[in-house]
Amino acid sequence: MRLNAIKPAAGSKSAGKRVGRGIGAGLGKTCGRGHTGQHSRSGGYHEVGFEGGQVPLQRRLPKFGFHSRMARYSAEVRLHELGSLDVETITLQSLIDADIVPQGTKKAKVILSGELSKAVSLQGVAATSGARAAIEAVGGKIEA
Repeated sequence: MRLNAIKPAAGSKSAGKRVGRGIGAGLGKTCGRGHTGQHSRSGGYHEVGFEGGQVPLQRRLPKFGFHSRMARYSAEVRLHELGSLDVETITLQSLIDADIVPQGTKKAKVILSGELSKAVSLQGVAATSGARAAIEAVGGKIEA
């Protein structure tokens, strides 16, 4: 077997359509495109997203994302940040005064991140279950 003698199997390849080669070829004149209309023109077909004149999906859907209104009043406090405060009872106001949470915060929640070495008491500040266990492990308490 030689590389120059390799051919595809008989009948596996069909010859392409020879359009515009006269009436005898069967695809002369209009070349199988019909007489008029968008498909008969060169370069004439719809763009991506065209839905036949119906308002397309990308124009029907809203163009804005979701921003939680509560997110601007809620804040997270890491566990190790509580150790930097020099007060025993930590309230929302003491977190605002220490610049740990932003000024307009209405809700704060302590999350388990880092370690706590001293006992603290949380008042009016929520805590995750992991943070609650870590605070109680060093002798602190959480008041509602």
